[in-house]
Amino acid sequence: MPRRPLDPETLRLIDAVRLALAEQAVGVSVEEKTMFGCHVFMVDGKMCLGVENDELLVRLAPETHAQVAEVPGLRPLSSKGLMDGYFLVGPAAYATREAWQRWIDGALAFNPRAKATPKKKPKAAPADPTAKPTRKAKTAKTADKAAPAPTARKRHSVFDSDL
Repeated sequence: MPRRPLDPETLRLIDAVRLALAEQAVGVSVEEKTMFGCHVFMVDGKMCLGVENDELLVRLAPETHAQVAEVPGLRPLSSKGLMDGYFLVGPAAYATREAWQRWIDGALAFNPRAKATPKKKPKAAPADPTAKPTRKAKTAKTADKAAPAPTARKRHSVFDSDL
């Protein structure tokens, strides 16, 4: 089933995260992927930030989970405790530049301590040359696509030109 196009606000939020990482994550590798329906940013091979619709996905220290979960406009990625430290930050919780910067800084500060998910071993090539090749994992390529013109919907300070 083909993915539906991303909303213009989602694309703008992805661009805002991309810009923040370009300014702050100097000297580290940043890769963009689509995982679990989210556009995620891998920093040094570890999921650090992401965007799902109008929410910012942040990965923070698991030991701060209970304290951070009390912040209004925030919801844990999983309620079963399996993803401690992963939060979806709603627009109200990142509406100011200071709040936006706190989330970006917090995710980048934890990233060096975060565990990387072990990479899967590549599958051996099929012995039969007529065998159908397997499909490669999908990766996001929104960097090459121009964002649609902004709409008159809600505007957050993170989308201002001087971010």
